[in-house]
Amino acid sequence: MSEDPRPIPQVKTRHFPPPPPLVSKPAGLWRRTPPSIFPPLLGLLGLGLAWREMAAQPGLHPLAPVGEMILGATLMLYAFALIAWLSKPLRRPGVVIEELSVLPGRAGVVAMVLSLSLSCAAIGPYMPRFALVLGVLAVAALIAVGLLVAWIILIGPAEARSVTPVFHLTFAGYIMAPIGLIPLGYSGFSTGVLITTVAAASAIWLASLRQLLTRTPPAPLRPLMFIHLSPASLFATVSAMLGYPTLALIFGLWAMVVLVALLASARWLLSAGFSPFWGALTFPLAASATAAILGLGPPGLWIGGALLALTSALIPWVAFKVLTAWAKGKLAAITNAATA
Repeated sequence: MSEDPRPIPQVKTRHFPPPPPLVSKPAGLWRRTPPSIFPPLLGLLGLGLAWREMAAQPGLHPLAPVGEMILGATLMLYAFALIAWLSKPLRRPGVVIEELSVLPGRAGVVAMVLSLSLSCAAIGPYMPRFALVLGVLAVAALIAVGLLVAWIILIGPAEARSVTPVFHLTFAGYIMAPIGLIPLGYSGFSTGVLITTVAAASAIWLASLRQLLTRTPPAPLRPLMFIHLSPASLFATVSAMLGYPTLALIFGLWAMVVLVALLASARWLLSAGFSPFWGALTFPLAASATAAILGLGPPGLWIGGALLALTSALIPWVAFKVLTAWAKGKLAAITNAATA
């Protein structure tokens, strides 16, 4: 019997390749542009308009270039993003329905349309006729998107019919139009929009409160609750622009109450960590700064200044994170964007 040990047979190891990276790069330019790029751009436009209002206050005119630079840079970014996204429905119109059928896509498409309203306000002092065209297009596009969203909700499953904060943007977002149209002389139309949207937003607030008392929203969707701040802030701003200081004060105080409640709950609202839904924080916070400046009288200048300091740090950071994810090809996959 040989004492030499028997050779150990070679075992062929199986190769398990790593999972593919979460990157979406379909063939063709901009075939999967995610609409989630638009909420932070809407926030940047709101930030620029807030700085413009701050600079319009007595003694603060030297601050005027800040708001104009923010608005100019953001308008160029928005124009590029708009062209990139519109290339999808130009290839395949049905992609619009697919975008509106998921919550991130719905929020992004509506933010894209509302950015036209703020673009009207940004461009108004320089090109009033072009600004008016943008304002009319924004209202028409929001009507079309609202009808599509209502149709999708009605034909969809019952569990998908719950009220979300995005309803404020879809069905009460018309309140952004007066910000650009009032300086162009459309005060009567803007008054009608104010009355109508107050009713719509109040119904959404009540329905949302009822849902919140019966069930807890999942952590990834909680940042969307900041959108509840937008209507109150915009009502204060539009009321002040229309010359209703008492109404502006009432809505301004209501906006501050909502803001304090949101900030007090920030740890819970943002417990899931950073995601593209953080874009929902950007415009409401910028709008609250403008509401404080225009609606709360002399104390509002200090409150608005503090909010401007906060938003000037937060909004560009969120926009950078979201746009970087888009540039790397990750944002479309994360938000389940449709492909043209």
